[in-house]
Amino acid sequence: MPSLQSNLFRLLLKYGHLLKFKLKKEDWDLNTSIINFRQECEKGAGRFGKIPNGIEISPVTINGISAEWILPHKGTKDKVILYTIGGGYVSGSCNDHRSIVAKIVEGSGVSMLLFEHRLAPEHPYPAALEDSVTAYRWLLGQGILPSDIMIVGESAGGGLCLATLLALRDQGIPLPAAAVALSPWTDLKLTGDSHRTKAKVCLSPKGMSTVCSKYYVGDNDPCLPWISPLYGDLHGLPPILIYVGEYETLLDDSVRFAEKAKAAGVDVTLNIGEGMIHCYPLLPSFIPEAREAMSNICSFIKTHIGK
Repeated sequence: MPSLQSNLFRLLLKYGHLLKFKLKKEDWDLNTSIINFRQECEKGAGRFGKIPNGIEISPVTINGISAEWILPHKGTKDKVILYTIGGGYVSGSCNDHRSIVAKIVEGSGVSMLLFEHRLAPEHPYPAALEDSVTAYRWLLGQGILPSDIMIVGESAGGGLCLATLLALRDQGIPLPAAAVALSPWTDLKLTGDSHRTKAKVCLSPKGMSTVCSKYYVGDNDPCLPWISPLYGDLHGLPPILIYVGEYETLLDDSVRFAEKAKAAGVDVTLNIGEGMIHCYPLLPSFIPEAREAMSNICSFIKTHIGK
């Protein structure tokens, strides 16, 4: 049963529009302002906590890509978490993710490279994937071993994390030690039953997935594995840890991907949070389920690339 803290937090998010004197959440369509959405994400950057004490932020540019190192106290760059940001492929920046993902650095003691991939609709597929592969190859160029790298991402970034694994494998680039995907978007064709069965309990605005998919996919086939990793051949991938909430439309994206990966011989672990929402491990630590999930994720990271 979900904790009181998680239930109260979910209700606050679900009915937050009432605090803005709006009777209902605004649905998404092709007239929805992506610029305004990005601005809202930036404004909300500090709502889920501050940068933990002792964490160092160091900006870096990677072949024109804005990025930054998030370093633990006395941290080194010989072992790295490459983080792929979420935001439906239309939003996401170091600024609006920094305080959220720094807790992973704090808990694992492993340095993180956070980077800003190009965004749709200005830059549809394959822009985000190309940037992710570029960032990974840059790490290799810095002398960091693949066995000392892990890719972690949430939502669209979780899907990008998994798509990056497929792209690296297909291009003959050595794969990282492991990956963590939080509520990954693995099917941009939106065929999962949970898009219907979880619509009333999911906090995402109605129509958002459809709009974001159209913008990122562009004129391509949404079933291309490098767009929707659910449709790929999943053999040969490294260990993958997946977390997803019961109360989200992307539930089936995780369940179906995990089932297919396991059938392909991948060491995959799927955790479905009862009564939990999208990307719940990244929620504030006063929520017991988020705290436990984050602890498990950090243990997984330390097991595969920790000192």
